[in-house]
Amino acid sequence: MQKTYSIRQGVKADLPAVLELIRELAIYEKALHEVNNTLEKMAEDGFGPQPIFGFFVAESQDKIIGLSLYYYRYSTWKGKRLYLEDLIVTESERGNGVGKLLMDHTIAFGKSQKCTGMMWQALDWNEPALNFYKTYKASFDEEWVNCHLDFA
Repeated sequence: MQKTYSIRQGVKADLPAVLELIRELAIYEKALHEVNNTLEKMAEDGFGPQPIFGFFVAESQDKIIGLSLYYYRYSTWKGKRLYLEDLIVTESERGNGVGKLLMDHTIAFGKSQKCTGMMWQALDWNEPALNFYKTYKASFDEEWVNCHLDFA
């Protein structure tokens, strides 16, 4: 039997499954110790009075098996951009087209919101992800160095 997948806007009730996907990705990236986000923080940040992120979920048989988490950023050169924080598909569903469904849906959403483009990061050793992004003719920037500052 052929599996069917659906993509929909995420809702607050999805957050436990979303956090599990985030943890699964962190395990894959050998960085589970860096995940300190909580359901409470995600509920406030995504569904509080000033939401700062949104997400789409991929479902199969009423089970969440994928995630595309995004937010807006502003480029002084390009204007409103969509930032794809994470595109995650649970390991057992990888290679079945779920990532493409999520990516296509997120791109269409960005266009509908009048964004001038979409940005994201990928680890340089994650060949499957890099090869996937190449199918979209994504630009890979060699000049910029990622920087961050932790407040906590």
